[in-house]
Amino acid sequence: MVEIKTDASLDAMRVAGRVVADALAAVRAAAAPGVRLRELDEVARTVLREAGATSPFLGYRPSFAGTPFPAVICASVNDAIVHGVPDDYRLCDGDLVSIDCGAVVDGWAGDAAVSFCVGTARPEDVRLMDVTRRALEAGIAAAVPGARIGDISHAIGSIGRAAGYGIPEDFGGHGIGRRMHEDPPVPNDGRPGRGLVLRHGMALAIEPMLLTGGRNAYYVAEDGWTLRTSDGTRAAHFEHTVAITEDGPRVLTMP
Repeated sequence: MVEIKTDASLDAMRVAGRVVADALAAVRAAAAPGVRLRELDEVARTVLREAGATSPFLGYRPSFAGTPFPAVICASVNDAIVHGVPDDYRLCDGDLVSIDCGAVVDGWAGDAAVSFCVGTARPEDVRLMDVTRRALEAGIAAAVPGARIGDISHAIGSIGRAAGYGIPEDFGGHGIGRRMHEDPPVPNDGRPGRGLVLRHGMALAIEPMLLTGGRNAYYVAEDGWTLRTSDGTRAAHFEHTVAITEDGPRVLTMP
C-alpha cells in the first residue's frame, strides 16, 4: 500500500533528510587514504546522535539477509555496488567509494547516497560517477504528478544504457516515509507510461546504480550483505529522497 503524505509530513521528512545530507558530507570530508571504513561509520554515528536521529540501517534485516546490518552507513568500495559493510579496510588513493546513509527523526525517514573518489580519481571513474549522477537527475525530473513509475525507471535506464553501463536487476529505489522501505518499488530501468501513477504527497527514494562492465551480473559477498560486480569492475551509486508535489519534485535530502 502506498501512503500519501501530507505537506506537514513531507516537511518532517525534510528534517530527517537534512540529517542524512549532513552525515554524508561529514563522511566524505573524513574519507582519505589510510582511513578505515569503520571510522567513517563512527563519523556518521556522531552526526546522527548529535541531531537526535536514529539509524534505519542499524539492525535492519530484510528477508535476503542472514544477519542484521551492523552499521549506520553502507560503505561500498570499487567493485562493491551497494550494501557494503564498514570494516577495517583502509581507503587507498584512487578508491571509488559509495556511501549510503539513512536517518529517522520523529518517526520520519530520509535516505540518500553519494559516490566519490579518494585522492586521485581515474578518468573512467569520473565518467561513471557523472553518468550515474545524471541518471539520478533524470529520474528526479520525471517524478511529477500524473507521470508513472515507469517514466522514472525509463529516464534512469536510458542514460545508463546509452553510456554502455550495466544496471543490476532486482535492486533499485523504493517508497519511503515512516519506514525506510515502503511501496512502491522504483526499478532503475523500465518502459515509460507503465506502473503506478504518481500523486502529490508520495515520497520516493530514487537511487540509480551503474556498473562499468556493462553487464548486470553481481554476487553477494561472504558477509551476506555486500553486492559485488561479477567481473570485478567498478560501480557507482547516487540516491535522493524525493517528494512528488504539484510544484515539481522536492528533494528532501539536499544539504
